Amino acid sequence: MKLKKDKQEQEPKRKIDKSKLFVRIMAGILAALMVVTACTTLIYYLFAM
Repeated sequence: MKLKKDKQEQEPKRKIDKSKLFVRIMAGILAALMVVTACTTLIYYLFAM
């Protein structure tokens, strides 16, 4: 019975890891977009002058 409990406890941990991984990937993508947007705005401002 200990093996069944161990397997049941491990399955939710994997789902949490997948969701954390997804959140980290999305946060990285959004952070990269913010950096690109800031750089683009700076370049546009410099050329517009």
